[in-house]
Amino acid sequence: MPSTPIDVEELTIAGMHAALRARTYTSAELVAAYLDRIDRIDRNGPALNSIITVNPKAMEVAADLDREFNETGGFRGPLHGVPVLVKDQAETADMMTTFGSIAQDGYVPARDATLITRLKEAGAIILGKTALPDYATSWFAFSSKAGETRNPYSLAHDPGGSSGGTAAAIAANLGLVGIGEDTGGSIRLPASFTNLVGVRVTPGLISRDGMSPLVVFQDTAGPMTRTVTDAAILLDSLIGYDARDPYTSAALIADPGESYTRSLDAGALNGARLGVVRNAFGSADLDGAAAVNAVIESGLAAARGAGADCVDVTIPDMIDHIMETSLYLTHSRNDINAFLAARPDIPVSSLEEIREKELYDPVLDLLIEIFDGPVKPTDDPDYYRKLAARDQFQRLVVGIMAENRLDALVFPSVQVPPPTKADVREGKHQVLTFPTNTLIASQTWMPSIAVPAGFTDDGRPVGMEIVVLPNHERDLFRLGYAFEQATQVRRAPNL
Repeated sequence: MPSTPIDVEELTIAGMHAALRARTYTSAELVAAYLDRIDRIDRNGPALNSIITVNPKAMEVAADLDREFNETGGFRGPLHGVPVLVKDQAETADMMTTFGSIAQDGYVPARDATLITRLKEAGAIILGKTALPDYATSWFAFSSKAGETRNPYSLAHDPGGSSGGTAAAIAANLGLVGIGEDTGGSIRLPASFTNLVGVRVTPGLISRDGMSPLVVFQDTAGPMTRTVTDAAILLDSLIGYDARDPYTSAALIADPGESYTRSLDAGALNGARLGVVRNAFGSADLDGAAAVNAVIESGLAAARGAGADCVDVTIPDMIDHIMETSLYLTHSRNDINAFLAARPDIPVSSLEEIREKELYDPVLDLLIEIFDGPVKPTDDPDYYRKLAARDQFQRLVVGIMAENRLDALVFPSVQVPPPTKADVREGKHQVLTFPTNTLIASQTWMPSIAVPAGFTDDGRPVGMEIVVLPNHERDLFRLGYAFEQATQVRRAPNL
């Protein structure tokens, strides 16, 4: 063991790799430090309850990487020895995968999801699998398998969903970096609620093979980290074409070329034109919106101080467009059932059986509505109209950017701060009416990044979202990094 305890708080990939090269500690010693912290903070103490399964082979994998480093003097890849926490939506062949559902307790897949394979090839250590609501069907952290996950900044409040387990764990420094999944905002909303960076890429840049779906053509995995730099390093190892997921043809079209980390530019706000979407700010009569708006205005002031030109814009009929392009109730029953039915070894193979046996958390209002959705999307007479409306919505938003010569759109990721667990439990918030702005990017297939903007007066985190043109992920990292450097509002929770 190292002579002094390893300080994992706010550790970065670069800092960890520097320590490995300096022989300050080994990968195995770092994993041991994280496992100790998980026991003290997630299982005991504040009991965040963010991690479903700890990888029993994590120490063994770390020791192998240490031996390799000692023998060769080099790293296996850009994530060598990096302990990663992965949302339990991705299949892992060497540990249980539940998709947040008690119905799938004990399921060990036959093979890794492509995402997991790529992480391992880059040298990462899968430290554990994080909590999510059953089949990723909520903005809130309630799960039939895991129970309730707490927000490390305020234990009485929710960390968001559906990647709430990853969010709470990475915010609390229980792992170095994390993987979430985002359909309508399931990376960015919890990132905003936990003072993290969360990235949604253009769907198809990252393979969804081996990941349970919600709306298959809208789903994407992505990084959840404490810094924009770590998000870029992580994303570099995730993207690429995969024959198991035909949607990854998008990765070839995007042609990312050089590393996303080369896009990081602290001066990128100087001369940038940011479209501030004013009708995405919460109204005065929305409880908590004033506090969020004040934090975002402070962030925009910092952006102006760094040389940005902030231009007020409006997305006409924004709520109508969001409602018209929503396909959760139309698509999700079909997509989840198809995924389950394709796995002969899974304990429960349909939503119908899950409903009949009541193997779900009753707080999950969207899942309950999905149970009654059409068996096939085409059974919905409005299906093709809704699909066409998505292209129209994208053209509208891209047109606003073109007409105003904008580099990006910016707005609060969510119009309100994290709600209390009690209010969610009592049904005061419903998924389809919760005032999140993350749906704008999701339902226009545009990439976006949630970056910490600050805290409300009572200490709840607030995130700002930056949205750029499809396949322009480099702009996300340029502008996100510059905003991060201009504001410097990331801080660890006091646990």
